[in-house]
Amino acid sequence: MSSGVVRLYSVDAPLALYRRYRPETFAEVIGQDHVTEPLRHALAANRVNHAYLFSGPRGCGKTTSARILARALNCEKAPIADPCGECQSCRDLARGGPGSIDVIEIDAASHGGVDDARDLRERAFFAPVNSRYKVYIIDEAHMVSPQGFNALLKLVEEPPPHLRFIFATTEPDKVIGTIRSRTHHYPFRLVPPKTLGDYLLQLCEAEHVALQPNALPLVVRAGQGSVRDTLSVLDQLLGGAGPEGVTYDLAVQLLGYTPDSLLDEVVDAFAASDGSTVFGVVDKVIESGQDPRRFAEDLLQRLRDLVIVAAVPDALSKGLLDVPGDRAERLLSQASNFGPSELTRAADIVNAALIEFRGATAPRLLLELMCARILVPGSDNSAQGFQARLDRLERRLSIDGGAPAPAQAAVPQASRPPVVEPVEATPAPVAEPVAEKPAPVAAPVAEIPAPEPPVLEPGGSPTSSSSRGSERTPDPDAQVLSTSSRTEEPAPQPADPMPANGTLTIADVRRLWPEILDKIRDLRRFAWVMLSQNAQVTGLDGSTLTIALVNAGARDSFINSRSEEYVQQALHAVLGVTWKIEAIVDPSARPGAGSSDEPESPDPAPAAPRKGVSAPESVREALRDPVTPETREDPDASATRDDPVVDHEEIDPEDLLSRELGAHVIDESRHD
Repeated sequence: MSSGVVRLYSVDAPLALYRRYRPETFAEVIGQDHVTEPLRHALAANRVNHAYLFSGPRGCGKTTSARILARALNCEKAPIADPCGECQSCRDLARGGPGSIDVIEIDAASHGGVDDARDLRERAFFAPVNSRYKVYIIDEAHMVSPQGFNALLKLVEEPPPHLRFIFATTEPDKVIGTIRSRTHHYPFRLVPPKTLGDYLLQLCEAEHVALQPNALPLVVRAGQGSVRDTLSVLDQLLGGAGPEGVTYDLAVQLLGYTPDSLLDEVVDAFAASDGSTVFGVVDKVIESGQDPRRFAEDLLQRLRDLVIVAAVPDALSKGLLDVPGDRAERLLSQASNFGPSELTRAADIVNAALIEFRGATAPRLLLELMCARILVPGSDNSAQGFQARLDRLERRLSIDGGAPAPAQAAVPQASRPPVVEPVEATPAPVAEPVAEKPAPVAAPVAEIPAPEPPVLEPGGSPTSSSSRGSERTPDPDAQVLSTSSRTEEPAPQPADPMPANGTLTIADVRRLWPEILDKIRDLRRFAWVMLSQNAQVTGLDGSTLTIALVNAGARDSFINSRSEEYVQQALHAVLGVTWKIEAIVDPSARPGAGSSDEPESPDPAPAAPRKGVSAPESVREALRDPVTPETREDPDASATRDDPVVDHEEIDPEDLLSRELGAHVIDESRHD
């Protein structure tokens, strides 16, 4: 008959990780040194109490420590701090051992009534069979009813010499006070992430399975400080791992966490107030089937890291954050785009939203409302809302990273009338006033410096510069006045470029573009008219600002007139940055107005020379490139000067053209 019996069994599957690697000594228990060290000293000194109460979160080693304590009490080499592992009692209570009849584990969840307590009390008085002590380990002790505890009270208070009690519970407050007062209470704690991570790496090496560094924090976080829960998560990942081991993608998919790429995208969008990207990320979360509450939890965790990085710049080197190297750089970069109040306000909003997610019927709506509150600090009238708006203003005003505000760009001298220093001179006889004739209005032939004003001679008659001979030395005082009035400062050079801080976006530049145009109008009206009527800001790439002009002619005029220098000066004065200016042609560009004022007409182009006049090469070059900042002055400034009286009877037009321009008059009868 036995030959016909078919055995239906297979090779035994390996035990779970938390069972295969259950500690057998107090030295192997991790993260509970505040409990294991006093117990080892008590065991070594043979000062063991008759009842103990182990409390703490689930999976932190309460029951395991109770078994180790029972092994150490019944070890043949006792008193000893750790069980020897060689005697019969130690082998029976070892990992995978058959157990001992003198060590009884009771689950109070199913044996917590009065009858169970009476049965325990009756059996407790019998002496142990093979060991020194009879040890009762009562797990989930908070499930014992008050009547059951009262039935055990006398036994726990005055037990027989061979009896020891160890209560383990996650809720010590539910253990009645009369029992707690008769025990030594040892509170267990959750294991720190750093300690738990190192322990997981050791287990992976023992299992010969690779674990990616960026996947390790996800496993530790999933375990929430519980060793048993963490080992269960790792066991699941090890079972589903391929030849490459436990990867980050595998951990994200199995554990349901939000990928770092989505968190980076939404955090950068919050920093730039980019609502389109934020709600696009929300749509990706919902369409991919992820849990909105889990996304909010992951976002809160990221904001927590950013708050710590912003408050403690060297938090990574101090070990306050346990993140991989590449993620540490991203955290530093993202934290620099926020103010402290903005980060704490966003974290408070997400934390409040997590409470609302419980039992929510429309989780997507709650997630979108949460993002909307973070994006709009202006709608928050609380102190944090005002502080968040203040952070944005301060970041805009000090975008150079805390350096003092940049000085105002120098305004070209041609944009304001010259200031003449008073010169002491000897009093001259009062001359009769000479009636001034208005100068005829004519298009300028070229940029000709204004002649020196008439100087009163000692005799009292005004004499112009054209009537004075080259052999006569001019009056020193008059020469000083003439030199001061004609001195022009060179075109200002842009300040040294400051490093781009990355806090300004194209939206910020467009919002402040009217102020920038107003500054350009003060510096150069020609550039202001061209930009306000023919240009639009289209892009910002690092330290390069792209300006689109409506046609190629406007672009060439913008480049040839070197108007980008005035744009750089205006950007430096308004925003505090020095960017490169790139001009492109975009017929679809919509010109933006710099202010509500009507634009003034641009500087009139110099007319071509009249027939019969041959201008030198320098004048022809000025006609081809008439609007360079170095060679041309603002017409508003030149209008304040006295025009030369060309029709004065003592001024010869031909002599003036020959002396100032080097030109000569050709006979008009030969001009055809």
